[in-house]
Amino acid sequence: MKGFYQVTDKLKTLLNAEPFVNTVTYGSIDDVDLDKQSIFPLSHIIVNNAVVGTKTTTFSISILAMDIVDISNDEVTDTFVGNDNEQDVLNTQLALLTRVINELQRGDSYTDKYQVQEDVTCEPFIDRFENKLAGWTATFSVMAVNDMTVC
Repeated sequence: MKGFYQVTDKLKTLLNAEPFVNTVTYGSIDDVDLDKQSIFPLSHIIVNNAVVGTKTTTFSISILAMDIVDISNDEVTDTFVGNDNEQDVLNTQLALLTRVINELQRGDSYTDKYQVQEDVTCEPFIDRFENKLAGWTATFSVMAVNDMTVC
């Protein structure tokens, strides 16, 4: 059975392969020490629930992809961009989530029966936590084959 461990390990492996991820964590976001600068960019996996079907188990997953926003002391000359790298953080974190989701929608992970079949909505966040962090939350369902026997 491609169960809980396999799905969370697969997500961890996919996220660790990304160039804009230093740390992958799991569980309640309250358990992550977000004050440590060295752990960013950070991706955090949350399993929301699991639906057990006859031949599949579908896991509802949220992945938070985030990084610290650096604020420059330079005078603001461009009011659209501002004096920080917030847009850069949002761009890179969305790109990494897109690659991970696409891998589950049509890559080797899909062939290995870890499948995301629907489109995924990613929601941006800024200043969600104590230090100035920005990123995206992607919530989606991963379907895995349940080959466990009844006997």
